[in-house]
Amino acid sequence: MKPIWIVDDDPSIRFVLEKALAREQLPVRSFATTRDVLTALETDEPQVLVSDIRMPGGSGLDLLAKVKERLPGLPVIIMTAYSDLDSAVSSFQGGAFEYLPKPFDLAKAVELIRRALEESLREEVLDERNLPVPEILGQAPAMQDVFRAIGRLSQSNVTVLITGESGSGKELVARALHRHSPRGDQGSNGAFVAINTAAIPKDLLESELFGHERGAFTGAQTMRRGRFEQADGGTLFLDEIGDMPFDLQTRLLRVLSDGQFYRVGGHQPIKSNVRVIAATHQNLEERVRQGVFREDLFHRLNVIRLRLPPLRERNEDVPALARFFLQKSAKELGVEPKRITDDALESIKGFDFPGNVRQLENICHWLTVMAPAQVIESKDLPPELLAPRSAFARPSSSDTASALPGEGLGGTWAPAGAAGESASAGSASPAAHLAGVPGGSSWLGDLEFAARTLLDAGSPDVWEQLSRQFEGQLIRTALALTRGRRIEAAQKLGIGRNTITRKIQELGLED
Repeated sequence: MKPIWIVDDDPSIRFVLEKALAREQLPVRSFATTRDVLTALETDEPQVLVSDIRMPGGSGLDLLAKVKERLPGLPVIIMTAYSDLDSAVSSFQGGAFEYLPKPFDLAKAVELIRRALEESLREEVLDERNLPVPEILGQAPAMQDVFRAIGRLSQSNVTVLITGESGSGKELVARALHRHSPRGDQGSNGAFVAINTAAIPKDLLESELFGHERGAFTGAQTMRRGRFEQADGGTLFLDEIGDMPFDLQTRLLRVLSDGQFYRVGGHQPIKSNVRVIAATHQNLEERVRQGVFREDLFHRLNVIRLRLPPLRERNEDVPALARFFLQKSAKELGVEPKRITDDALESIKGFDFPGNVRQLENICHWLTVMAPAQVIESKDLPPELLAPRSAFARPSSSDTASALPGEGLGGTWAPAGAAGESASAGSASPAAHLAGVPGGSSWLGDLEFAARTLLDAGSPDVWEQLSRQFEGQLIRTALALTRGRRIEAAQKLGIGRNTITRKIQELGLED
């Protein structure tokens, strides 16, 4: 093991740290100036660097920048007797492992150096920055079934319906289907055009899909090509197809049937050579029974069905996904990537993730910004991950992927926990332990466990803590279902528009 380098112009600090690390049987080397450190780096390198900020002949922050250029993975701990905000911010912006204000508790300083040392040794075994990043991450059996399905479809132009919960990565799968098809990189390299049919107002969606002629309606000053024309020769991804207005479903069915359409206000038919991939988080069979989705369009789209599993059904993929998103967030923010301990990953794996992969990505972005050190520990995780098991845990679906025509590549689709629910819909009383909620009455048991844990621990404001989590989870779930549309989310929750706006502000959900 390489030595730990201590850089400080104060000989008493160097002496104290040298003796403390020697008692821990850790090799150490001391320097009085940054100039000496830079000279030593030409022939040697440390396992961990601990440096003061203000020293004659050079700043510790300047040293941090130069060391990071040569050794980007080296943990650097910055010490200073001037514990001000600017120093702390500058240290972390420069990629410091941790910021240690003086005077410090010697035992805590040694503990911090040990943490940095463990991280440095771990990095030598596995340098995550150099790992190749696959197109879609997933080692779980459920995701391997999805990969096999994409492989079977690689030489086909057949219509595919992707089902899965919000945030599970349906567009990523659609892009992979396109890329590995004769229309993608393997063939004509046609365009991949995506449109969220739930995010565009009904009055504009027709023009978005099919385009319009000049003067077709007020404001149509020029002719506009729609998404079907833009995707000609390629793939059109229709996300949240279950929310498409009923009258537009008729026009879409006609395009899928005869391969041609008219622009809004147009009189000449336009041929369309487009492969359609559709996606939804809803149960389309149920939508058909309710009369809000055309049965003939459903069968036209449901040629091959691919079910994308929610994250809770593939939690063995959480560590790889978390590391990837931490790297991605660091790159977007222009900072040093943070690492995460195995204990923290285990804590994350135990979370239910109602928002699926998208929620995990958001958590990793939060950790990149808010975690106090370069190594993320369990105590650094956001509050919702530290709370007892999610009060909204849902049972995993037992669906397995298959490639049988008619069943699709995801088997017979049903939302997680829906087996048996649709048959009894209307017969069970929502008031009877909220039996209509996925997971039955189990979430009430989880709530009781959380309340008992907090009460036994003497935690203050138990009512406030759990109420905020409960309300926050309700609003986040509704906003996820409505793609961020607050008015529609309020309607689904049965509350007023002003109420949801106020609650979002009070609970800090603005982002």
